[in-house]
Amino acid sequence: MAGRKQFDVDEALRRAMHVFWRWGYSEASLERLTEGTGLGRSSLYATFGDKSTLFRKSLERYAQTYHPRYEQALTGPHPDPNAVVAAYLRVTLGRIADPAVPDGCLLTMSAAQLPALDAQGQAMVRGMIGSLRTMLEQALQAAGADPHEAADLALCALATNKSLAVLSRAGFSAEDLTTVAAGAARLSPPPARA
Repeated sequence: MAGRKQFDVDEALRRAMHVFWRWGYSEASLERLTEGTGLGRSSLYATFGDKSTLFRKSLERYAQTYHPRYEQALTGPHPDPNAVVAAYLRVTLGRIADPAVPDGCLLTMSAAQLPALDAQGQAMVRGMIGSLRTMLEQALQAAGADPHEAADLALCALATNKSLAVLSRAGFSAEDLTTVAAGAARLSPPPARA
C-alpha cells in the first residue's frame, strides 16, 4: 500500500541508537546513520526528523532500556550503602558485558560531546545524569547513609560508572572493570562535614 512504512520503526530507532552509541553524536554522520539503520535518507528524515531529533529519540530509547534496570537494582532493602553502590555497578558491568551492544555507554559518550549537542540534547543528557544521581542518593539514604554521605557516595558511584564506560571502550578486560567496580563498592564513607 502506497505511503505505508515498509520497515520496523522501533528496530530502526534501536539501530540508530547503536550508531550514536558507537560513534558519538559528532561522528554519527548521515552516511553512518543510513547504513546503520538500513534506511534511505528520505525515510530517515521522514520518520525521525533531523539528526538532533533522531539523537534525542535515541537517548530516550537508551534511558527507557537501561534506567529501569538501575531502578530495580537500587530498590532495597540493601544492608548498607556499599551494597547499593555494588548493585548499581553490577548493572553497569552487565551492560558493558553484553555483546549485542557497543562498548561504553551512550550517555557517557554524549556527555563527553556535550558542546556538539543542541540545547535540548544537552538538557536531556544533564537531566538523565541528574536522575541517576538522585536515584543513587535516595537508595543510599534508604540503606542508612546520611544525606551528605549519600550525596558524596552517589557522585563517586556515578563517576565510577562513567569511568567503567570509558575503560571498556579503551579495551580494558572484564576482570579489570570488575576490580574497579569492587574497589568503588568498598569506598569508606567520607568524613563528616563540619
